[in-house]
Amino acid sequence: MTPRTILYVDDEALALKYFARLIESLAPVLTATSVAEGRALLAQHAAQIAVLVSDQRMPGARGNELLEHARLHHPAIVRMLTTAYSDLGEAVAAVNRGEIYRYISKPWDADALRTDVANALELAQLRHERDALLRDKMLVTGRQVLGQRSALLRAACGGAAERDAGLHRYFGLVAQAGAALPAVDWQRLDQSDWLQAESARMLALAHAVGQHLAQWPAPPADAAAATAQLAASLGSDAEQQADALVLPTGRAALCAPLHAAVDAPLAPATSVLLAWVCWWPGGVDVVADGETLRLAAQAAPAAALSADWLAADIERLWEASVAQP
Repeated sequence: MTPRTILYVDDEALALKYFARLIESLAPVLTATSVAEGRALLAQHAAQIAVLVSDQRMPGARGNELLEHARLHHPAIVRMLTTAYSDLGEAVAAVNRGEIYRYISKPWDADALRTDVANALELAQLRHERDALLRDKMLVTGRQVLGQRSALLRAACGGAAERDAGLHRYFGLVAQAGAALPAVDWQRLDQSDWLQAESARMLALAHAVGQHLAQWPAPPADAAAATAQLAASLGSDAEQQADALVLPTGRAALCAPLHAAVDAPLAPATSVLLAWVCWWPGGVDVVADGETLRLAAQAAPAAALSADWLAADIERLWEASVAQP
């Protein structure tokens, strides 16, 4: 929904009525009599507010403080300051700090006020359209990066049948734990830089996973013994609770190969978790509570993989990612 409402904040009742009468034909108008009330309306109606206009001199906090609050917490809203000539220096300072789009001198010229507000509404519309296009672009880019990372991860794990089965379990655990779109800062990295960094990252992860698998014995038949192997490998990173392990930062460690920023170091627990999921052929019970992860091996037999398992897993991860609030 495109925001169209205007919020005007002023401690003078006559100014509020006059503003609403002049502007309500352009868009719905909300009014507040103080900075505190303005903040409350912003918190409640931010999705509908396109333009914020505030008087400068009010009892308590001043208008530029409200505009600064809006800039930090609701940057898409177009901000305007109305002030008497004696406050011009404060208005100019607010412009220079980037807090406002325009200031309007009091007393108002009715035609000029309507023109300024109409221009602000048009700017808000353009910002909304730009942000929508940017969100769509980032979703497409996120899907591409998620697919590339998944394919690189399969290559890093070797691609053997037993590793594919383990990687399939791993993707399922990430989806259950709360998948998110990969974090890539394209302002710092171009495509070639990203691919180089990703390749180095995956090679390091593959090396660490291979070391763990080479050191561990053959998987036991008992699920509790498999959980104990994970506990021994994680050491102080995990806490044993009954037949499960609790990892305070386990969600980030589990999901890092797919979600973390390119230049974010991979915690030792990341390679341990990935290696363990590939090593244990049974099922895995996982419960995520914020960043805390609860893991336990299950005796469930592994299901046979379909020919398109990787594509299906990437699609499942994508759907889980975009479903996050």
